[in-house]
Order: sequence, then C-alpha cells, then structure tokens
Amino acid sequence: MSLSSARQRRATAASPLTDDGYSKDAKDRRRRPGGGGDGEEEEEGIRWFLPFLALGLLRYMSASSNLIHDCDEVFNYWEPLHFLLYRSGFQTWEYSSNFALRSYLYLFIHTLVAGPASLIFGDHKVRVFYSVRIFLGLISTITETVLVVAISRRYGKRPACYVLAMLCLTSGCFFASTSFLPSSFSMYAVTLSSALFLLEKYAVAVSVAAAGVILGWPFSVLVFLPVTIYSLIRGSFKRVFLSGLLTSLCLLVLSFVADYYCYGRWTFSVFNLLKYNVLGGGESHLYGTEGPLFYFRNGFNNFNFAFILALLFLGVAPFARKKYAPDLLIVVSPVYIWLAFMSLQAHKEERFLYPIYPLICVAAAAVIDSFPDFFHDKYSSEQSIFEKIAKGLRPLILGFILCASHSRTFSMLNGYGAPLQIYQHLEYHEDSGPGSILCVGSEWHRYPSSFFIPSYISEVRWIDDGFRGLLPVPFNETLGGTTAAPSYFNNKNKAAEEQYLKDIGACDLLVELDLRRPYPSRGNDLSTWETLAALPFLDRELSPALYRSFFIPYQWQQNNVFGLYKLLRRLRTDQG
Repeated sequence: MSLSSARQRRATAASPLTDDGYSKDAKDRRRRPGGGGDGEEEEEGIRWFLPFLALGLLRYMSASSNLIHDCDEVFNYWEPLHFLLYRSGFQTWEYSSNFALRSYLYLFIHTLVAGPASLIFGDHKVRVFYSVRIFLGLISTITETVLVVAISRRYGKRPACYVLAMLCLTSGCFFASTSFLPSSFSMYAVTLSSALFLLEKYAVAVSVAAAGVILGWPFSVLVFLPVTIYSLIRGSFKRVFLSGLLTSLCLLVLSFVADYYCYGRWTFSVFNLLKYNVLGGGESHLYGTEGPLFYFRNGFNNFNFAFILALLFLGVAPFARKKYAPDLLIVVSPVYIWLAFMSLQAHKEERFLYPIYPLICVAAAAVIDSFPDFFHDKYSSEQSIFEKIAKGLRPLILGFILCASHSRTFSMLNGYGAPLQIYQHLEYHEDSGPGSILCVGSEWHRYPSSFFIPSYISEVRWIDDGFRGLLPVPFNETLGGTTAAPSYFNNKNKAAEEQYLKDIGACDLLVELDLRRPYPSRGNDLSTWETLAALPFLDRELSPALYRSFFIPYQWQQNNVFGLYKLLRRLRTDQG
C-alpha cells in the first residue's frame, strides 16, 4: 500500500464530519447568530415567518378551543380580573388582604388587553375572555418562534423542524400555551430565556429569567438557574449581573406598589407566597397529595413517547456531544432538576410542570435527531445499513408522536369540553328574567368564570353537595373589595357558612353533571326542572384509561362511558 493512498483514505475517513455539517467552521458559523454579515447565516437556518405562522395558527386554535384544566385558573386569575373590570367576581382566601398571596401586578399585565376589550365588546364578556386568551397565545407564539429560530441557527434546520412540530402539536404545549396561569407565564419566560442563551444574548436572557420568576411563578427560579449561571460565566459578568439585578428591582418595586394599591396595606405577595409554601407558614398538602410517579404519568399523557425520549437525552448526549454539548445540555437540564424537585413535594398538580414543557420538546427533538449517531462510524466513508435505517426512523417516530398527541388533544377537547359550551348557552335564555340566580353544586370546580355569566343573572351561588372545603365567595364591595379581609376566610381549607346558599328554592337556573349513578340527580325531578341544554361529558371513573386518554377511531365512542352536562331551569308555577 502506498503512502499517498493511505493519506487519501485517512482524508476520506475524516470527511463525514464535514459532510454532517458539524465541522468546527460550520459549528462556528452557527454559533454566530448574526454572523457573516452577508446574509449566509440567515439562509442556513429557518426564517422567522414559517414558525411564527405555524405556531400562531395552532395557538389561535388553542385559544378558541382550550379547556380550563384547573379551577385555580378561574378563581385565582379569571375571577379577580373580572372584578377589576366589572366590579363583580369571586374572591379566594389567597386574595384576602390578611393573607395576600397573589400578585396583582400579574393581573394588571392582562388588563392591558382585557380593559380595552371590555370597552369594545361591552356586555359581550365572553369575547373579552377569548381576547385575553388570544393575547396569551400571541406571547407563546413569539417566544416559541425565537426558540425555533435559535435552535435552527445553532444546530440546523432538521432539529429545529422537529422542535417546531412538537411545540405545535403535543398536547402539553397546546393546553399550557393559552392557560391564564403564572406557571404558563414562567413557561413563556423559560422558552425565551433559553432561546436568547443559545443566541448568546446573555444579559437579556437573565432579565427575562428575572421577569419569569417575579411576574410569573417564584418557585420556577430552579428552572432558570442553569441558563442564568452560565450566562453570568460566559457573558460580561458585570453587564449580565446588572441587567438581571435592575430588572428584578424594578419588577419587585412595581409588584410592591401594585399590592399596596389593591390590598390597601404594605404587603409583598411574592414574599408571602414563598413564606406560605417554603418557610413553614402554610399547609399546601390540605389541597391534595399525589405519589412520586404523578408527574411521570402526566408527562406521558401530555407528550407520550416524546416524554420518554426527553428523559433519555442524558444517555444520548455522549454519542452526540459534538453537536449538543454543552449548550443544549444546559438548556435541557431543568427538565431533570424540576422533575426531581417537584416529585419530592407532597402536593402535586399538572400545571406545576408547565415551565419545562417546551424544554421537553427540545430534548426529545435532539434525541430523535441523534438516532444515526449511535451507528455512525467516523472511520468509514460509507453509511452502514443501520445508520440508514436510523435516519429513516426519524420521521416515522416523530409522526407517531404527533399522531398520538393529536389523539390525546382530541379526546380531551371532546370528552371534557361540555362545561364551557353549556355556560355559553346562558346568553340564549334571557327569558328567565332579570335578577335570576344561577346555582352550581358539586360542579363548582368546573365553573368557567364570571365572563360567561350574562347580565340578566344577578348572582351565582354554590349549593351544598357535601364538599367540606373552603369555596370562593364573591368580592364584597361593602368590606372594601380587593382590600377586604373577610372573617370567613381561612388558610386551613375549612368550609365557611357563608359559602352556600341555604334556600335551594331561590335557584332559577342550575348547572349539574348527571353521571347516571344509582343516586338521583336534581335534574331528574321533571316536576321542578326543565332541561335547557345537555351535552355529553366523559365519565372518567367508568371509562378505561387507554380509551379516555387517547382517541382511537371507532373505539373511543364505543368503549367510553358518558354522562350529561346539563343546564336546567326551574319550572314556573304557571307551568307546573
């Protein structure tokens, strides 16, 4: 063998690194977000328009069709917002000035859209509700578009397209993106902060992280830690530190002033919330506890096999370290930190995982993109049959994940969408008369907010169906509205006498769920109530887990059990 042929073979063996686009020069070009100055960098990655259009369309669909997944979203955010706009709505104990756990600054951000919308739409409050949701969808679209473009510039079009597809269609992102919750706001901030980190905008990344913690959810600070620490190390420490510090101080002062204005006394909701949950001041376990696998089950439900792939990212990283280490590992690491921390807490709720939802998509996309790396031989100029198969599996696996996600979304929207639709029927029954009282029993936790209550209804009241916990009570203007500290509120989740309507005969309208159990429902009394509207509602207890969780054609309707979600009206005496 000649020396020249050996050299030629060594050169050929080295060529795949260049062909794959991961040579040092190619990597350096991608690491410079605006690099080149000649527009070549823009052509390498995905342009802004495509992800913005795709995400915008899906987020609009989410805004118009999403469920309300948690009663906290209604009673801790939609109801206080309704009170700020219309001077009516339900108050929870967290908004009592004695406790002051919730920040009004977070609500004021949304009044920037809700306020003008309430003036434009007048009595059509449902339109105000959906205007706020569209606003949330727009924020989600913008932050996720920046993330997709950042990944495209750093790692190429293919992983960016995988991330875009999962952000658009996975159930978790579809539902969380337009939820009116601080955890969703933190999710927006995590998305944008991670994208700015990849684009090497370290000072802005830290400022966004500070906003996510203070305006959104203080506990999400753990999610922001990796990006914040490495931004301080890589950027100009003084500039990055001052950027985060000034942002934090400004927002803390604004929050302090907003709390004083609304609670009527000097108090600090961010500190109060941390004190209640961390420093032993509260008992969050009173509101339910779950086992250590709760978040893993929910992660699989909302991301199916993408969640499993995301958890495998640490195992794949050694095979793809030239592509993804260390930057993408820094961005994705909060998935593991947050899952471990939250799984140790007794009180668990699905929304607590929202901040890491986009990072799950990023981690899963990186693993899918790395499949051929398991079989790549850097000393061979030709691809092995296994490497070719791995490349062919990538679109198939992504397609399966997206189909399963759509199946989950379809099942949720069609199985549990009745409450929002039933309450919208109220606007067609003004003949019930002004001053009507709408009553809700055990379905109080699916009440979609006062934005769905027409003006002819004077009150919404709870009726006692056996729940012994503390329920929200209407804001009391006589006691001071937002500054009130009603004596019936407590932080022990003990029912108050004032929360229930004693005289059920005063109810003109009634919302209830008839699951056709052996015990009778009020709506079955045809001598007292007439049905104005009824829609099917999936019976979770009697439906098999597989069929209720995912829509399977020809099987979903047949194998699941459905009750009826009803809007009832008391028969007038002249009809009786």
